[in-house]
Amino acid sequence: MSKRLSLASPPARFLWSAVLILALGGCQTTGLEDVTGALGGKQEPAANANARPEMDALRERYRAKPSDPAIALEYGKALRDSGQRAQAVAVLEQAVLAHPSNKALLAGYGRALADSGNFQQAFDVLSRAHTPEDPDWRILSAQGAALDQLGRNEEAQQYYAAALKIVPNEPTVLSNLGLSYMLQNNLPKAEQVLGRAYQRNQNDARVRANLALVLGLQGREAEAEILVKADLPPDQAAAKVTALRQLLAKKQQRADK
Repeated sequence: MSKRLSLASPPARFLWSAVLILALGGCQTTGLEDVTGALGGKQEPAANANARPEMDALRERYRAKPSDPAIALEYGKALRDSGQRAQAVAVLEQAVLAHPSNKALLAGYGRALADSGNFQQAFDVLSRAHTPEDPDWRILSAQGAALDQLGRNEEAQQYYAAALKIVPNEPTVLSNLGLSYMLQNNLPKAEQVLGRAYQRNQNDARVRANLALVLGLQGREAEAEILVKADLPPDQAAAKVTALRQLLAKKQQRADK
């Protein structure tokens, strides 16, 4: 991180991880879109018996035609989805070198770089994935998320604003914007924006996690717990409440140092 928040607020990295733990029930990774929904298309690694054969078949297709951009993009995404981030970066990097003007490949490569924590490079690559004449709101939101990871919150908010001009009230963008305000320790503004995202999509676990965290950071733990428990089986609800309490306790410990 190139910049830290005030002493009263946890570092940005901690909050991004915090939202992820709440959203996924404790299975912690650092994939950017896992945390914010910014990059789209990411799913948890498949647990069914067909997952491995499908990956093997896709790998063989890629090896047979490594220069095919569509196959490379599909394979790179599958690698990302299965948590093989370094491999995804390598595959998509080679594809971009062979097809430097392919915007879909550039977008996929930028996402893979973000997964791997290379946020400045991800931002730069994503900048090449669209043009001012033909902007892509998903990429604008993803660029904002990368900037937030770099501690450049005000710049990030400009990208979210640009995305919202294309898709007003899109909940994933609003969720990213709310988290950006939270990273600045502007909790009332974060709650306002995240509340709008929640009203638009109450079923998105990441939106609920973001809103629950900002409520908890304001001392409204009971409201936060109700939110994270919504529509969950009792065991999952209990696990998420425990995660929320642990995160808020860590926040308080950091604030007291």
